[in-house]
Amino acid sequence: MDSVRNPFAPSAGRRPPELAGRDDVIEAAQVAAQRVALGKYARPTMLLGLRGTGKTVLLNEFGKIGHQHNVLVSAIEAPEQASLAKLIIPEMRRILRSLSTIEAAKHLAAKGLRGLRNFASILKIEISGIGIGIEGASDPEPGLADSGDIQFDLPELFVLLGEAAKSAGKGWLLLIDEVQYLNDNDLSALIVSLHKVSQSDLPIAFAGAGLPQVARLAGEAKSYAERLFTYPAIGPLSQEAAEIALIRPIHAEGAQIDRAAVKHIVDATQGYPFFLQEWGAKAWDIAVGPNISLEDVRLAGALATASLDEGFFKVRLDRLTRAETNFVVAMAELGNDPVSLADIAKKLGRKPQSLSPARASIIHKGMIYSAEHGFLEFTVPLFADFMRRHITRATAV
Repeated sequence: MDSVRNPFAPSAGRRPPELAGRDDVIEAAQVAAQRVALGKYARPTMLLGLRGTGKTVLLNEFGKIGHQHNVLVSAIEAPEQASLAKLIIPEMRRILRSLSTIEAAKHLAAKGLRGLRNFASILKIEISGIGIGIEGASDPEPGLADSGDIQFDLPELFVLLGEAAKSAGKGWLLLIDEVQYLNDNDLSALIVSLHKVSQSDLPIAFAGAGLPQVARLAGEAKSYAERLFTYPAIGPLSQEAAEIALIRPIHAEGAQIDRAAVKHIVDATQGYPFFLQEWGAKAWDIAVGPNISLEDVRLAGALATASLDEGFFKVRLDRLTRAETNFVVAMAELGNDPVSLADIAKKLGRKPQSLSPARASIIHKGMIYSAEHGFLEFTVPLFADFMRRHITRATAV
Protein backbone atom coordinates (compact mmCIF):
# COMPACT_ATOMS: atom_id res chain seq x y z
CA MET A 1 0.00 0.00 0.00
CA ASP A 2 0.99 3.64 -0.30
CA SER A 3 3.87 4.23 2.14
CA VAL A 4 2.99 7.93 2.25
CA ARG A 5 -0.31 7.03 3.91
CA ASN A 6 1.23 4.50 6.32
CA PRO A 7 -0.31 5.39 9.72
CA PHE A 8 2.55 3.76 11.61
CA ALA A 9 5.85 5.63 11.99
CA PRO A 10 7.60 4.13 15.02
CA SER A 11 10.13 6.38 16.72
CA ALA A 12 11.39 6.92 20.26
CA GLY A 13 8.85 8.88 22.29
CA ARG A 14 6.58 9.54 19.30
CA ARG A 15 2.85 9.32 19.94
CA PRO A 16 1.29 6.34 18.12
CA PRO A 17 -1.71 7.04 15.89
CA GLU A 18 -3.95 5.37 18.48
CA LEU A 19 -2.96 5.74 22.14
CA ALA A 20 -4.84 2.69 23.34
CA GLY A 21 -4.99 1.05 26.76
CA ARG A 22 -3.76 4.01 28.83
CA ASP A 23 -7.09 5.65 29.69
CA ASP A 24 -6.68 5.40 33.48
CA VAL A 25 -3.25 7.05 33.46
CA ILE A 26 -4.36 9.82 31.11
CA GLU A 27 -7.47 10.49 33.19
CA ALA A 28 -5.29 10.82 36.31
CA ALA A 29 -3.12 13.33 34.43
CA GLN A 30 -6.23 15.31 33.49
CA VAL A 31 -7.26 15.47 37.14
CA ALA A 32 -3.77 16.51 38.28
CA ALA A 33 -3.57 19.29 35.68
CA GLN A 34 -6.98 20.62 36.59
CA ARG A 35 -6.17 20.56 40.30
CA VAL A 36 -2.98 22.62 39.98
CA ALA A 37 -4.73 24.96 37.55
CA LEU A 38 -7.14 25.69 40.41
CA GLY A 39 -4.29 26.27 42.85
CA LYS A 40 -4.58 22.84 44.50
CA TYR A 41 -1.95 20.21 45.23
CA ALA A 42 -1.80 17.08 43.03
CA ARG A 43 -0.17 13.84 44.14
CA PRO A 44 2.98 13.08 42.10
CA THR A 45 3.13 10.13 39.73
CA MET A 46 6.01 7.85 38.76
CA LEU A 47 5.43 5.77 35.62
CA LEU A 48 7.32 2.48 35.77
CA GLY A 49 7.98 0.12 32.90
CA LEU A 50 10.40 -1.51 30.50
CA ARG A 51 11.81 0.13 27.38
CA GLY A 52 9.38 0.54 24.50
CA THR A 53 6.22 0.54 26.60
CA GLY A 54 5.37 4.18 25.93
CA LYS A 55 6.38 5.95 29.15
CA THR A 56 7.92 8.89 27.28
CA VAL A 57 4.85 9.08 25.05
CA LEU A 58 2.70 9.39 28.15
CA LEU A 59 4.90 12.09 29.67
CA ASN A 60 4.58 14.06 26.44
CA GLU A 61 0.82 13.56 26.60
CA PHE A 62 0.80 14.85 30.18
CA GLY A 63 2.61 17.96 28.95
CA LYS A 64 -0.05 18.54 26.29
CA ILE A 65 -2.76 18.15 28.90
CA GLY A 66 -1.00 20.66 31.13
CA HIS A 67 -0.84 23.23 28.31
CA GLN A 68 -4.52 22.66 27.56
CA HIS A 69 -5.34 23.69 31.14
CA ASN A 70 -3.04 26.73 31.06
CA VAL A 71 -0.53 25.11 33.41
CA LEU A 72 3.16 26.02 33.21
CA VAL A 73 5.02 22.93 31.97
CA SER A 74 8.67 21.90 32.29
CA ALA A 75 9.95 18.70 30.68
CA ILE A 76 13.48 17.37 31.19
CA GLU A 77 15.30 14.10 30.61
CA ALA A 78 17.90 12.83 33.03
CA PRO A 79 20.98 11.60 31.15
CA GLU A 80 23.41 9.27 32.88
CA GLN A 81 25.99 11.85 33.95
CA ALA A 82 24.21 15.21 34.36
CA SER A 83 23.21 16.55 37.79
CA LEU A 84 19.60 17.39 38.60
CA ALA A 85 20.62 20.96 39.44
CA LYS A 86 22.02 21.56 35.94
CA LEU A 87 18.88 20.13 34.39
CA ILE A 88 16.31 21.93 36.50
CA ILE A 89 17.80 25.42 37.06
CA PRO A 90 17.11 26.65 33.49
CA GLU A 91 13.52 25.42 33.68
CA MET A 92 12.90 26.96 37.10
CA ARG A 93 14.39 30.23 35.86
CA ARG A 94 12.03 30.18 32.86
CA ILE A 95 8.98 29.52 35.04
CA LEU A 96 9.89 32.15 37.64
CA ARG A 97 10.53 34.76 34.97
CA SER A 98 7.12 33.99 33.50
CA LEU A 99 5.48 34.36 36.91
CA SER A 100 7.32 37.65 37.50
CA THR A 101 5.21 39.24 34.73
CA ILE A 102 2.06 38.74 36.83
CA GLU A 103 1.65 41.58 39.33
CA ALA A 104 0.29 39.41 42.16
CA ALA A 105 3.31 37.08 41.98
CA LYS A 106 6.05 39.59 41.15
CA HIS A 107 7.50 39.82 44.67
CA LEU A 108 7.58 36.05 45.28
CA ALA A 109 8.95 35.34 41.81
CA ALA A 110 11.76 37.86 42.37
CA LYS A 111 12.59 36.16 45.66
CA GLY A 112 12.60 32.80 43.90
CA LEU A 113 15.00 34.13 41.27
CA ARG A 114 17.31 35.45 44.01
CA GLY A 115 17.29 32.01 45.59
CA LEU A 116 17.91 30.37 42.24
CA ARG A 117 20.88 32.65 41.61
CA ASN A 118 22.33 31.74 45.03
CA PHE A 119 21.71 28.05 44.35
CA ALA A 120 23.45 28.15 40.95
CA SER A 121 26.33 30.21 42.28
CA ILE A 122 27.10 27.99 45.27
CA LEU A 123 27.06 24.91 43.00
CA LYS A 124 29.22 26.73 40.41
CA ILE A 125 26.63 26.33 37.67
CA GLU A 126 26.89 29.07 35.05
CA ILE A 127 23.42 30.44 34.27
CA SER A 128 23.57 34.01 32.99
CA GLY A 129 20.90 36.64 33.44
CA ILE A 130 18.78 34.83 36.02
CA GLY A 131 17.05 37.95 37.31
CA ILE A 132 18.12 40.68 34.90
CA GLY A 133 15.39 43.23 34.26
CA ILE A 134 13.13 41.99 37.08
CA GLU A 135 12.64 44.36 39.96
CA GLY A 136 14.08 43.01 43.19
CA ALA A 137 15.51 39.86 41.61
CA SER A 138 19.08 41.15 41.64
CA ASP A 139 19.08 42.19 45.29
CA PRO A 140 21.44 40.04 47.39
CA GLU A 141 19.79 37.74 49.93
CA PRO A 142 22.31 35.65 51.89
CA GLY A 143 20.94 32.49 53.45
CA LEU A 144 18.40 31.81 50.71
CA ALA A 145 18.96 28.41 49.04
CA ASP A 146 22.74 28.77 49.38
CA SER A 147 23.76 25.99 51.76
CA GLY A 148 25.38 24.01 48.94
CA ASP A 149 23.32 20.94 49.87
CA ILE A 150 20.72 20.23 47.22
CA GLN A 151 18.56 18.35 49.73
CA PHE A 152 18.11 21.60 51.68
CA ASP A 153 18.16 24.15 48.87
CA LEU A 154 16.00 22.54 46.18
CA PRO A 155 12.97 22.08 48.50
CA GLU A 156 13.23 25.75 49.45
CA LEU A 157 13.18 26.72 45.78
CA PHE A 158 10.21 24.44 45.05
CA VAL A 159 8.24 26.10 47.84
CA LEU A 160 9.13 29.58 46.60
CA LEU A 161 8.11 28.70 43.06
CA GLY A 162 4.91 27.05 44.30
CA GLU A 163 3.99 30.12 46.37
CA ALA A 164 4.61 32.41 43.40
CA ALA A 165 2.50 30.18 41.17
CA LYS A 166 -0.34 30.15 43.69
CA SER A 167 -0.27 33.93 43.97
CA ALA A 168 -0.39 34.18 40.17
CA GLY A 169 -3.30 31.76 39.89
CA LYS A 170 -1.09 29.31 38.02
CA GLY A 171 0.11 25.74 38.41
CA TRP A 172 3.42 24.11 37.50
CA LEU A 173 3.79 20.66 35.99
CA LEU A 174 7.29 19.16 36.14
CA LEU A 175 8.03 16.12 33.95
CA ILE A 176 11.25 14.12 34.32
CA ASP A 177 12.07 11.17 32.06
CA GLU A 178 14.67 8.45 32.81
CA VAL A 179 14.47 9.01 36.56
CA GLN A 180 16.65 5.94 37.22
CA TYR A 181 19.66 7.94 36.03
CA LEU A 182 19.40 10.47 38.89
CA ASN A 183 22.08 9.84 41.50
CA ASP A 184 21.03 8.98 45.06
CA ASN A 185 21.49 12.52 46.39
CA ASP A 186 19.55 14.11 43.53
CA LEU A 187 16.70 11.61 43.81
CA SER A 188 16.50 12.28 47.56
CA ALA A 189 16.42 16.05 46.91
CA LEU A 190 13.61 15.67 44.38
CA ILE A 191 11.57 13.53 46.78
CA VAL A 192 12.08 15.96 49.67
CA SER A 193 11.09 18.86 47.41
CA LEU A 194 7.86 17.18 46.37
CA HIS A 195 7.16 16.27 49.98
CA LYS A 196 7.54 19.92 51.03
CA VAL A 197 5.16 20.91 48.25
CA SER A 198 2.56 18.45 49.51
CA GLN A 199 2.92 19.69 53.08
CA SER A 200 2.51 23.30 51.92
CA ASP A 201 -0.47 22.45 49.66
CA LEU A 202 1.07 24.18 46.64
CA PRO A 203 -0.03 23.86 42.98
CA ILE A 204 2.87 21.79 41.70
CA ALA A 205 2.28 18.53 39.87
CA PHE A 206 5.01 16.04 39.05
CA ALA A 207 5.18 13.07 36.73
CA GLY A 208 8.32 11.02 36.30
CA ALA A 209 9.09 7.96 34.21
CA GLY A 210 11.68 5.30 34.71
CA LEU A 211 12.60 1.65 34.73
CA PRO A 212 10.97 -0.69 37.25
CA GLN A 213 13.74 -0.27 39.86
CA VAL A 214 12.80 3.39 40.41
CA ALA A 215 10.18 2.47 43.03
CA ARG A 216 12.81 0.64 45.06
CA LEU A 217 15.37 3.43 44.58
CA ALA A 218 12.84 6.03 45.73
CA GLY A 219 11.94 3.96 48.79
CA GLU A 220 15.60 3.56 49.68
CA ALA A 221 16.15 7.31 49.27
CA LYS A 222 13.23 8.29 51.50
CA SER A 223 11.00 5.86 53.36
CA TYR A 224 7.87 7.94 52.76
CA ALA A 225 8.30 7.84 48.98
CA GLU A 226 5.96 4.86 48.71
CA ARG A 227 3.18 7.04 50.16
CA LEU A 228 4.16 10.19 48.32
CA PHE A 229 3.89 8.83 44.76
CA THR A 230 1.48 6.76 42.77
CA TYR A 231 3.34 4.14 40.71
CA PRO A 232 1.34 3.15 37.60
CA ALA A 233 2.85 0.13 35.87
CA ILE A 234 3.20 0.80 32.13
CA GLY A 235 3.45 -2.62 30.59
CA PRO A 236 2.34 -4.43 27.43
CA LEU A 237 -1.14 -3.67 26.15
CA SER A 238 -4.02 -6.03 26.79
CA GLN A 239 -5.24 -8.13 23.86
CA GLU A 240 -8.14 -5.73 23.30
CA ALA A 241 -6.01 -2.56 23.53
CA ALA A 242 -3.33 -4.00 21.25
CA GLU A 243 -5.96 -4.86 18.63
CA ILE A 244 -7.39 -1.33 18.83
CA ALA A 245 -3.88 0.16 18.46
CA LEU A 246 -3.51 -1.74 15.17
CA ILE A 247 -7.00 -1.76 13.69
CA ARG A 248 -8.17 1.82 14.18
CA PRO A 249 -5.24 3.54 12.40
CA ILE A 250 -5.57 1.13 9.47
CA HIS A 251 -9.31 1.70 9.20
CA ALA A 252 -8.78 5.47 9.44
CA GLU A 253 -6.77 5.26 6.20
CA GLY A 254 -9.57 3.35 4.44
CA ALA A 255 -7.81 -0.03 4.61
CA GLN A 256 -8.59 -3.34 6.37
CA ILE A 257 -6.67 -6.06 8.20
CA ASP A 258 -7.67 -9.70 8.70
CA ARG A 259 -8.45 -10.82 12.24
CA ALA A 260 -5.89 -13.62 11.92
CA ALA A 261 -3.28 -11.05 10.89
CA VAL A 262 -4.05 -8.91 13.94
CA LYS A 263 -3.77 -11.91 16.25
CA HIS A 264 -0.44 -12.90 14.71
CA ILE A 265 1.04 -9.44 15.33
CA VAL A 266 -0.25 -9.24 18.90
CA ASP A 267 1.08 -12.70 19.70
CA ALA A 268 4.48 -12.01 18.11
CA THR A 269 4.94 -8.67 19.88
CA GLN A 270 3.33 -9.75 23.16
CA GLY A 271 1.44 -6.47 23.08
CA TYR A 272 4.45 -4.18 23.54
CA PRO A 273 3.53 -0.83 21.94
CA PHE A 274 6.77 -0.05 20.09
CA PHE A 275 6.92 -3.53 18.58
CA LEU A 276 3.27 -3.27 17.51
CA GLN A 277 4.13 -0.10 15.62
CA GLU A 278 7.10 -1.78 13.88
CA TRP A 279 5.01 -4.77 12.77
CA GLY A 280 2.15 -2.53 11.67
CA ALA A 281 4.44 -0.28 9.63
CA LYS A 282 6.12 -3.18 7.83
CA ALA A 283 2.82 -5.00 7.18
CA TRP A 284 1.31 -1.86 5.64
CA ASP A 285 4.26 -1.38 3.26
CA ILE A 286 4.24 -5.03 2.17
CA ALA A 287 0.49 -5.35 1.56
CA VAL A 288 -0.81 -4.68 -1.94
CA GLY A 289 -4.02 -3.45 -0.34
CA PRO A 290 -6.58 -2.46 0.52
CA ASN A 291 -6.48 -5.44 2.90
CA ILE A 292 -3.58 -6.66 5.07
CA SER A 293 -3.57 -10.46 5.14
CA LEU A 294 -2.01 -13.02 7.44
CA GLU A 295 0.59 -13.75 4.75
CA ASP A 296 1.48 -10.05 4.58
CA VAL A 297 2.01 -10.01 8.33
CA ARG A 298 4.16 -13.13 8.26
CA LEU A 299 6.40 -11.58 5.63
CA ALA A 300 6.47 -8.33 7.59
CA GLY A 301 7.58 -10.19 10.72
CA ALA A 302 11.02 -10.94 9.27
CA LEU A 303 11.49 -7.28 8.29
CA ALA A 304 10.26 -5.99 11.64
CA THR A 305 12.53 -8.36 13.53
CA ALA A 306 15.53 -7.33 11.42
CA SER A 307 14.73 -3.65 11.95
CA LEU A 308 14.45 -4.09 15.72
CA ASP A 309 17.62 -6.20 15.86
CA GLU A 310 19.67 -3.58 14.02
CA GLY A 311 18.18 -0.61 15.85
CA PHE A 312 16.21 -1.01 19.06
CA PHE A 313 18.21 -3.98 20.37
CA LYS A 314 21.68 -3.60 18.87
CA VAL A 315 22.26 -0.02 20.01
CA ARG A 316 21.87 -1.24 23.57
CA LEU A 317 24.13 -4.24 23.13
CA ASP A 318 26.83 -2.03 21.58
CA ARG A 319 27.11 -0.06 24.82
CA LEU A 320 28.38 -3.10 26.73
CA THR A 321 31.97 -4.16 27.28
CA ARG A 322 33.07 -7.69 26.43
CA ALA A 323 32.66 -8.81 30.05
CA GLU A 324 29.21 -7.23 30.23
CA THR A 325 28.21 -8.85 26.93
CA ASN A 326 29.24 -12.26 28.30
CA PHE A 327 27.05 -11.54 31.32
CA VAL A 328 23.92 -10.79 29.28
CA VAL A 329 24.62 -13.71 26.93
CA ALA A 330 24.56 -16.01 29.95
CA MET A 331 21.32 -14.40 31.13
CA ALA A 332 19.69 -14.97 27.74
CA GLU A 333 20.87 -18.59 27.53
CA LEU A 334 19.20 -19.26 30.88
CA GLY A 335 15.79 -18.45 29.39
CA ASN A 336 13.16 -15.73 29.56
CA ASP A 337 12.44 -15.87 33.28
CA PRO A 338 14.26 -13.76 35.91
CA VAL A 339 17.63 -15.28 36.78
CA SER A 340 19.84 -15.15 39.85
CA LEU A 341 23.43 -13.96 39.93
CA ALA A 342 24.39 -17.41 41.21
CA ASP A 343 22.95 -19.07 38.10
CA ILE A 344 24.72 -16.60 35.81
CA ALA A 345 28.01 -17.23 37.64
CA LYS A 346 27.55 -20.98 37.30
CA LYS A 347 26.86 -20.60 33.59
CA LEU A 348 30.06 -18.58 33.18
CA GLY A 349 32.15 -20.76 35.49
CA ARG A 350 32.78 -17.81 37.82
CA LYS A 351 32.17 -16.92 41.44
CA PRO A 352 29.12 -14.66 42.01
CA GLN A 353 31.24 -12.02 43.80
CA SER A 354 33.49 -11.65 40.74
CA LEU A 355 30.48 -10.66 38.63
CA SER A 356 29.29 -7.87 40.93
CA PRO A 357 31.13 -5.05 39.05
CA ALA A 358 29.69 -6.15 35.69
CA ARG A 359 26.23 -6.49 37.22
CA ALA A 360 26.39 -2.98 38.72
CA SER A 361 27.63 -1.46 35.46
CA ILE A 362 24.92 -3.12 33.35
CA ILE A 363 22.25 -1.96 35.79
CA HIS A 364 23.67 1.58 35.65
CA LYS A 365 23.52 1.47 31.85
CA GLY A 366 19.83 0.62 32.10
CA MET A 367 20.08 -2.83 30.50
CA ILE A 368 19.00 -4.98 33.44
CA TYR A 369 17.37 -4.40 36.79
CA SER A 370 17.15 -6.23 40.06
CA ALA A 371 13.67 -7.66 40.48
CA GLU A 372 12.25 -9.07 43.69
CA HIS A 373 14.32 -11.52 45.71
CA GLY A 374 17.54 -10.47 43.97
CA PHE A 375 16.71 -11.92 40.56
CA LEU A 376 17.77 -10.05 37.44
CA GLU A 377 15.65 -9.17 34.41
CA PHE A 378 16.25 -7.33 31.15
CA THR A 379 14.80 -3.82 30.94
CA VAL A 380 14.16 -4.31 27.22
CA PRO A 381 11.21 -6.55 26.28
CA LEU A 382 12.11 -9.64 24.26
CA PHE A 383 15.82 -8.88 24.63
CA ALA A 384 16.62 -12.48 25.58
CA ASP A 385 15.13 -13.60 22.24
CA PHE A 386 17.31 -11.08 20.42
CA MET A 387 20.42 -12.25 22.25
CA ARG A 388 19.76 -15.86 21.31
CA ARG A 389 19.35 -14.81 17.65
CA HIS A 390 22.55 -12.77 17.96
CA ILE A 391 24.43 -15.75 19.45
CA THR A 392 23.17 -18.05 16.69
CA ARG A 393 24.29 -15.64 13.95
CA ALA A 394 27.68 -15.13 15.60
CA THR A 395 28.18 -18.88 15.90
CA ALA A 396 27.20 -19.41 12.25
CA VAL A 397 29.82 -16.89 11.14
